[in-house]
Parts: sequence; C-alpha cells; structure tokens
Amino acid sequence: MAVEYVQGKQIFITTHAVKRAREREIAYPDHVLTVLKTGKVERFGKQGIKFISKSKKNAIICVGEDIGHAIIIKTIERGN
Repeated sequence: MAVEYVQGKQIFITTHAVKRAREREIAYPDHVLTVLKTGKVERFGKQGIKFISKSKKNAIICVGEDIGHAIIIKTIERGN
C-alpha cells in the first residue's frame, strides 16, 4: 500500500507491518506516519533502513528496505 513520500521516495507499508503495529498497540496510521516523517533515519547493511522516534515512555521503530526508487516498511516494533 503506497502511503507517503519521504526523502523523495515513495513509501510502501506491507500488511505484515500493519498487523504488527496493531498487535503491539501502535496507532496506525497516526503514529507510524509521524515516525516516518519526523523520526531519525538509521541505515544498516546494504539496503536496510530504520525510522526511529523516541519519547519518554518508549520508542517506535519502523524497519524496512531502501530499494532505490522506493522504501518498503516491513515491520513496526516498540523499543525501550
């Protein structure tokens, strides 16, 4: 599902990521879109990318893959 443009690239969020967000009681799409727009970007590996938004209570992390022309968010998790 195409959602937004971040860093000039189209964002796709998998159904797996939506299921995990709901399972972990993360408000989708409100918190998830905020994390993607304002969160800190951290790259790992060859194509891996994380969007991290920290607050006093916890953190929300969107993990995905940068495939060049688009970013695919594969899972959403809570951090500490």
